Amino acid sequence: MIGAIIGDIVGSRFEFIENDNRGKNFKLFTGACRATDDTFMTVAVAQALFLCKGDYATLADKTVNCMRAVARAHPNTGWGEKFYHWLFDSNSTSPINSYGNGAGMRVSPVGWVADSEAQLKALADTVTRVTHDHPEGLKGGEAIALCVYLARIGAEKATIRTRAAAYYPILNDRTFTIANLQRSYGYDDSGNWVTCQGSVPHAILAFSESDGFEDAVRNAVSIGGDSDTIGAMAGSIAEAYYGVPPELEEQALSYLTDDLKGIYYAFELIRKPRAER
Repeated sequence: MIGAIIGDIVGSRFEFIENDNRGKNFKLFTGACRATDDTFMTVAVAQALFLCKGDYATLADKTVNCMRAVARAHPNTGWGEKFYHWLFDSNSTSPINSYGNGAGMRVSPVGWVADSEAQLKALADTVTRVTHDHPEGLKGGEAIALCVYLARIGAEKATIRTRAAAYYPILNDRTFTIANLQRSYGYDDSGNWVTCQGSVPHAILAFSESDGFEDAVRNAVSIGGDSDTIGAMAGSIAEAYYGVPPELEEQALSYLTDDLKGIYYAFELIRKPRAER
């Protein structure tokens, strides 16, 4: 999940800042960067999976409890309004029917523990459905989780993109490129860029056009929009495919508090290895 954390932190200082012509040659880590809700919720999902000890019958309840515990320890993180009420109101127990891209940014740990596609999809559905039970939210969570899983077990990049295109056919469009998005993604008055359908395929594209982990994150952040979340999703797939340079892992972890780092290191004990390329 370190790929998601890196993408989140790198993208955090660019979130919703448009028309700055940042390109791809920006500095990855600066004092203006921070871990956002993308990191906190990714860590919460990882903690829930860890606490299940391989028996996922109680995963939904553990996911809810871990999300709330992590959020309440870090309340000033810029939570979305509906999600904030779900996290902090003890009476809010129902899903919020969301199709926001929070479904995709937090799901990557699932791809590191699943033993099969069937299990992967079941786990992704469970950790997503506790809040994002809208069909588009469930689709976005499953698509990112599947890409992480396929990358982890050694699937080729073309295969991953083809499988993802079954969820988002725009990935088959030859004009859907990072170069074109850098000129056209921009501000969206209707808010589509914070939805799964408006950002998950863009993150998958950022990975599929990359030539390394860092390049995938730079692709994602360069297009603008919800940069931290797109960065987190692209980074999560890129980690599973390329691995992460140790120096980037070390830099990213320096932005985390001790409680989050403790969960991160615990999850490292249970995650399955990635296929070497």
